[in-house]
Amino acid sequence: MNTHETEGTGADPSPRALTPLRRVLRVVTAFEVAVAGTAAALIFVLVLVQAGQRYLPIDGWTWTGELARYGLVWLTFAATGVLVTRDGHIALQLVDTLKSQLVVRTIHVFALVVVAATAVGFAFACWSLIDESGSLSTPSLGLPMKWVYVVPLLGFVSTAVRACVAAVLVATRGVPAADRSDELAIQVNGPKDRGATA
Repeated sequence: MNTHETEGTGADPSPRALTPLRRVLRVVTAFEVAVAGTAAALIFVLVLVQAGQRYLPIDGWTWTGELARYGLVWLTFAATGVLVTRDGHIALQLVDTLKSQLVVRTIHVFALVVVAATAVGFAFACWSLIDESGSLSTPSLGLPMKWVYVVPLLGFVSTAVRACVAAVLVATRGVPAADRSDELAIQVNGPKDRGATA
């Protein structure tokens, strides 16, 4: 709920109870963050291995650079859905300072619909890449290209679903203020002395 709506209703801004949908969201979010974290750790280790190979009297492993590049792709797309839910994607927050709640809400809904439509388009593109890759594999590692595109596909599907849900929530409840720990510390349309705590 947005800051102005909680004032009049006397609603308790404490964290909401865990509904079954929220539990599922937490599990999916934990999985996506785990995939992104694993990809980040993989990149770190592989880049260190690449650097160390320069000083060892052995032939370098060419697959380390290839897997590090794919790890960067997986890291990027595994976390996109989480960013939409936490309002952490690229945004122009200047809009949030406008006085009209209706205008702010409309712009947020429009932005979320654009994000959802873009994610759906990219998900279809990933699906066609998986379908058309056939027996193609990566040059050094021999990893089937179908596997390379699975993580981006799941990330885009997650982004599309989360953006659609967020658009409905913003349209019906308004732009949420940051009164919960799983959202960014952004105060929407409210006085600065009631700023949210992180």
